[in-house]
Amino acid sequence: MFHHITVLKEEATEGLNIREDGIYVDCTLGGAGHSSLIASRLGHKGRLIAFDQDDWALDNAREKLAVYKDRVTLVRSNFRFLEEELKSLPEVPQKDGFPQVDGILFDLGVSSPQFDEAERGFSYNQDAPLDMRMDRESSLTAADIVNSWPEQEIARVLFQYGEEKFSRRIAGRIIERRAQRPINSTGELADIIKEAIPAATRRTGGHPAKRSFQGLRIAVNDELGAFEEALHASVRCLSPGGRVSVITFHSLEDRICKQILNSYVSRCTCPPDFPVCVCGGEGQMKLVNRKPISPGEEELNANPRARSAKLRIAEKL
Repeated sequence: MFHHITVLKEEATEGLNIREDGIYVDCTLGGAGHSSLIASRLGHKGRLIAFDQDDWALDNAREKLAVYKDRVTLVRSNFRFLEEELKSLPEVPQKDGFPQVDGILFDLGVSSPQFDEAERGFSYNQDAPLDMRMDRESSLTAADIVNSWPEQEIARVLFQYGEEKFSRRIAGRIIERRAQRPINSTGELADIIKEAIPAATRRTGGHPAKRSFQGLRIAVNDELGAFEEALHASVRCLSPGGRVSVITFHSLEDRICKQILNSYVSRCTCPPDFPVCVCGGEGQMKLVNRKPISPGEEELNANPRARSAKLRIAEKL
């Protein structure tokens, strides 16, 4: 059973400013929480296009969204191919060579079922094959990284993506252990990480493997690279007045989101009485909320995993 608690469900959907006859994209279908709410607000002329690279999520969505099947298109793809996939769909109009949609939603991070199902290899709390692939048809696994990548590259992944300050110590311990035998399970890797971190640090700040597992997961799925590509593509694919709604779960994602959206915001220095921009600083987007929206106390009590979530919304000019 695919059980997932959708974070900032109402806020992210409201941020899209949905019209009954509009075309909307859920780049991260997951448990179909956001998709269900979006589809429920569309009329028969509206269209929801939902992306996921996980067959389990897509199968679940076919059942969950069956009542809205006349207005839903499911796409099995990484959202980094957003623009190409939208171009291939006859229900999506195009203008000047770009697909045109009215809203795009991102809910980043890993779905709860991927964390909770041991065989996916995302969790440091359950012993399982060291996998971490969101797309089970992709080739690179976490086991490949820890068993074949150079020590310097492993340390970079743990530090850059996991923000792990003991990345070099952990990478060194991984190299020592894999010289004896391959590291193939999440439990074994979690123990290696725990051994590499000073005892005083292990007693504070949650599970000692949390940051390293995050770093490996991001590297396996190239999450940040895919998000950067997709967010830039979103700006190109939005119709004027269309909105992008983005939920991030850690500082790396939020920083990328903030920087990219700000890069499209107007930098016009023309006097207010000028009828058109002549300085060349006219932007393509405006921020709907300058500060990110965070979950309320009620949602945090129901779902502690939502604590780090931040929602940013921007509108195409």
